Amino acid sequence: MTDLLGKDDYGRIAATLALPDFCFIDGRKQAAQSGRSFASTNPANGSVIANLPACDGADVDLAVAAARTAFEDGRWSRLHPAERKAALLRLADLIEQNLNELAVMESLDSGKTILDCVTVDLPETVKCLRWHAELIDKIYDQVSPASDSHIALIVREAVGVVGLVLPWNFPLLMLAWKIGPALAAGCTLVVKPAEETSLTALRVAELALEAGIPAGVLNVVTGSGPEVGEPIGRHPGIDALSFTGSTETGRLFLKFSAESNLKEVTLEMGGKNPCIVMEDAEDLDAVAEHVVNGAYWNMGENCSAISRLIVHRDIRDALVERLVAALADWPVGDPLDPASRIGPLVSAEHFGKVASYLDGGKVLHGGATSADRFVHPTILEVAGNDARPACEEIFGPVLSIITVDSLDEAVAIANDTGYGLTASVFTANGKRALRTARALRAGTVTVNSFGEGDSTTPFGGFKQSGFGGRDNGIHAHDQYTQLKTIWLDLN
Repeated sequence: MTDLLGKDDYGRIAATLALPDFCFIDGRKQAAQSGRSFASTNPANGSVIANLPACDGADVDLAVAAARTAFEDGRWSRLHPAERKAALLRLADLIEQNLNELAVMESLDSGKTILDCVTVDLPETVKCLRWHAELIDKIYDQVSPASDSHIALIVREAVGVVGLVLPWNFPLLMLAWKIGPALAAGCTLVVKPAEETSLTALRVAELALEAGIPAGVLNVVTGSGPEVGEPIGRHPGIDALSFTGSTETGRLFLKFSAESNLKEVTLEMGGKNPCIVMEDAEDLDAVAEHVVNGAYWNMGENCSAISRLIVHRDIRDALVERLVAALADWPVGDPLDPASRIGPLVSAEHFGKVASYLDGGKVLHGGATSADRFVHPTILEVAGNDARPACEEIFGPVLSIITVDSLDEAVAIANDTGYGLTASVFTANGKRALRTARALRAGTVTVNSFGEGDSTTPFGGFKQSGFGGRDNGIHAHDQYTQLKTIWLDLN
């Protein structure tokens, strides 16, 4: 684990940090072609911390042209795999060397706690890039069982120019989840970070150039969804697009693709993730720690957050008591204070949305807000799956509890949602656990724990949580490659 500094140390870093004020196209820092800009604010206090280019379709055109030139001339796509690997490893090293500065930048921009940035987001970003870099020269292609007179080669080729549209909840880590396999495959990229959280993507683009990733390979265009995201989605020069964000926006990217060049689209979207705790679950103190971490980590601004706790009636009261006790270790406060576990929500608009759920059930704990940006960890008891907090994605620190009398009832409630991203089950019976994991309609199911897997395991969802591919694991590379058959006639 990375050593934490003190609150004053992070304050000093924040006071002297040089924050980006540019977009990054063809290896150069640029203003928007229009000259327009927008303010990036600190969620903790609403202060303006940077003014960034408000790009539009003209800037997207420049970025796509740079990426296309870089792809076609082979400066990256045809570079020896060992050289691409070395450059990506150097990028990971540079991120690690600048860890504290990037962590503070991420916290200032997003409201994430410095504790999470330093101990989770930055180390996982570095690990992700290194994992995909090491995979570059370890993925083998195939030879099919053709006749004695033929040889058929099945090879992977980089898909080309890829648009990457990022969410605001894990700006740096989601950037790594996408650029890691995309760069490993040999693609060139046009990245649109979330309007709310663009700073660390711009800094990484600078570091990528320093690491030896050629100009034009990694381009970052800042701005709004309508002004930048839609032109990326509709651009005929983009061959594939990978999006992480809301289901509502994901639908739009399918429409943009259908109405333009039918670019390949991979969507990782929302979730309404259930956690089933049965009456035979062992060590309720440990269960409570997992549930609290799953529900409130990153202020609940997490597509895989535990949002519905489906608990057997026999242990419901005992588990709630332990949840409340565990939340004593989750103080709300200044995100640059390492003691804080809950920071502000990303924007005033999102704060209002999350706060609107607080009267949607019986408040068992929390239910409070402060400073117009902070929602305190809340536990709501709801009558069933139809209650608004139980059926809508909240994306905040609000956990709904539903009480059940059987495992069959629990599974039915868990699956009664339009989403299918993650799920959890706690039970001491191994067969019961595996049968439940098989029955739950979700892309990742954890047993007796909360988690998302790691760099080696594919991450994505069923139903309206997404489709078209997976992030993480070897499977992530499928998004960014095409399969080609080369048929050789030996006669």
